[in-house]
Amino acid sequence: MKKGQTYDFFIEDMEFPGTGIAFLDGIKTYIKNAVTGQSAKARVIKKKKDYAQAKLVEVIQNVDYAIDPVCEHFDLCGGCTTEFIPYEKQLELKEKQVLKLFYDADIHDFGFLGIEKSPEEYEYRNKMEFSFGDEVKGGELTLGMHIKGRSFGIVNVSKCQLVDSDFRKILTSVVEYFREKGLPYYRVMKREGYLRNLVIRKAKNTSEILINLVTTSEFNFDLEEFKEMLLKIDYDGNVKGILHTINDGFSDTVRADSVDILYGRDYIIEEILGLKFKISPESFFQTNSKGAERLYSIVKEFLGDVSSKVVFDLYCGTGTIGQIVAEKANKVFGIEIVEEAIKAANENAKLNGLNNCKFIAGDVAKVIKTVQEKPDVIILDPPRPGVHPTALQYVIKFDVPSIIYVSCNPKTLVIDLKVLMDAGYCTRKVMLMDMFPQTHHVETIVKLSRK
Repeated sequence: MKKGQTYDFFIEDMEFPGTGIAFLDGIKTYIKNAVTGQSAKARVIKKKKDYAQAKLVEVIQNVDYAIDPVCEHFDLCGGCTTEFIPYEKQLELKEKQVLKLFYDADIHDFGFLGIEKSPEEYEYRNKMEFSFGDEVKGGELTLGMHIKGRSFGIVNVSKCQLVDSDFRKILTSVVEYFREKGLPYYRVMKREGYLRNLVIRKAKNTSEILINLVTTSEFNFDLEEFKEMLLKIDYDGNVKGILHTINDGFSDTVRADSVDILYGRDYIIEEILGLKFKISPESFFQTNSKGAERLYSIVKEFLGDVSSKVVFDLYCGTGTIGQIVAEKANKVFGIEIVEEAIKAANENAKLNGLNNCKFIAGDVAKVIKTVQEKPDVIILDPPRPGVHPTALQYVIKFDVPSIIYVSCNPKTLVIDLKVLMDAGYCTRKVMLMDMFPQTHHVETIVKLSRK
């Protein structure tokens, strides 16, 4: 086996997240987005003594349960990865991969409650970040997702099935408008251009829409006509805000140097389990509203009776979980590093008439050192890297009877669970909630308690 060469592989197994395992010349080879049972061509991109990584080039023979993808962009777009797999089979594969992580980490003897399917298989996303670019160098302006397996290139996803018709109407109208105007998209390597991203949020349960155009400051383009064009679209939902964000950063990420409100307000309201949540441009909010309702219901079930108890909600985002459990708790204390999210969390608490919630902005690993209150139960809902090691040690020092850990990345989850188990906790219950149909990702909810 040589780096840079393409070989034929048979996928014998899978590991999370959706990585196929094959063997060639006795070397274990990891192939992203390959599925057990496929025969595939893949190019070796990393070669070590005891393992290799290869990039999927072509599926020679697919699995016998493969179906035709619903979305016409599937072959090009990198947004969906498992749309060729029937949904029930997707759930089965996710369950198997997560359990393998637990067993490989020597985490056993817990009650596994299975995987809960998303209430919606398609059109479930309440937020999408689309990028401006072109499909081929020098081609017409496109607006959509990065092309699968390519460093550059954007495919226009006007028929995307992860979002509803209002997203598709907005995307089509915006790209057609800017094609007519002839404005250039931002080129990361050259650090020049104007159009960067279009970020759309639509609250699933209230149908409120927020549209955010992200550009550089390179052109002083009048967006009045652009705003009027958007307001004339025949929506199923209701546009509550149109924003213009300036981003002069060099990286290919959405950030805000400044935000101008072109119309309405800079937030939307979503309702989850009877509570209202204000969602602003930089707020983290679960991208699957209907799935979030079920996810938070599972958390409440795992928590049990929290009356007269103090609940810590660490990595709380806009305070959704904390507020949902607050009605039955004595007090909820939330910490989150994103100041905008904490601002929204406190506003949401007022909006919902909750006076037993307090949310603080700051790095969890630092703020937790200064907290005087002692919790009775801790909810952990960290980002993909997991709980910061310093924060985890303070969690352990609190010596609470139970911890609920909500994870979007089971690979880092099992690492943190081992630390907690070494400190005297037992993994009692595990349940999966599929928040991301047509992808390899899944949420994992774990209940731990003191031995």
